[in-house]
Amino acid sequence: MATERLIIGYPPLLISRLHILVFGSTLLVYNTPRIIRRPNTGDPLKQPYRKWYSLFFFVGLILAVAGLWGQPDVLQLASFTLSAFAFAYFLPLLPFKDKKRLRDFGWLKIIVLAGVWTTATSVLPMLYWQKNISGYPVEIATRLVFIFTLCVIFDIRDIRADVSNNIDTLPNKVGLRNSYRLINFTLLLFSGLSVIQYLRYPLASRLAGALLTAVITKAIVVYLRRHRSEKAYIFLADGVMIVYAALVLLN
Repeated sequence: MATERLIIGYPPLLISRLHILVFGSTLLVYNTPRIIRRPNTGDPLKQPYRKWYSLFFFVGLILAVAGLWGQPDVLQLASFTLSAFAFAYFLPLLPFKDKKRLRDFGWLKIIVLAGVWTTATSVLPMLYWQKNISGYPVEIATRLVFIFTLCVIFDIRDIRADVSNNIDTLPNKVGLRNSYRLINFTLLLFSGLSVIQYLRYPLASRLAGALLTAVITKAIVVYLRRHRSEKAYIFLADGVMIVYAALVLLN
């Protein structure tokens, strides 16, 4: 919706076929691996909630199909491409003997996550509104840098689990200190790109929202460095995406 606000010039409706597609696809992708039994996962917490996972899976499937039905061919193609990457990220769909997933390749994990979310939240709206993607390179780059920053934050959260599973992610390669330095750099880059975007589209409220988001994200990183709880990551690191969208839309 933040992207749509920029490319169409006014806040979009909350309920639209595009939003139904993205929301349904999100439910579908995140609940699919939770209803598929994988041996030796050692995760007994999944079973009591299996009915909820199944419910959200089918709701997501219905919404995704309804949102995708009748969409332009280019948007359908982009959606199917995204789904292929998303499912291969969670599920062992790659043609290897040991049934690897994309997330099992540390250098691919962050690229796939950032790429899929950037495409879903910036490119799909442009295709939906039949806008030329080449006309909004800064918007795509800004979103990519922002999502990449959040991906680094979550890779830091998963560093121990990734080490135990022999997944060589970015924080494992460069170390924690350099990972936090990278976050600082990407937040500065996000702010710089937001200024460039303002020069292309002089919307002061959008620039203020982006810069405030960068400050809030930095504060969250400082907090998470001292309080590494699962709830804090979910509500703060994930929640800052909603903060960014809200600041842009409310202004």
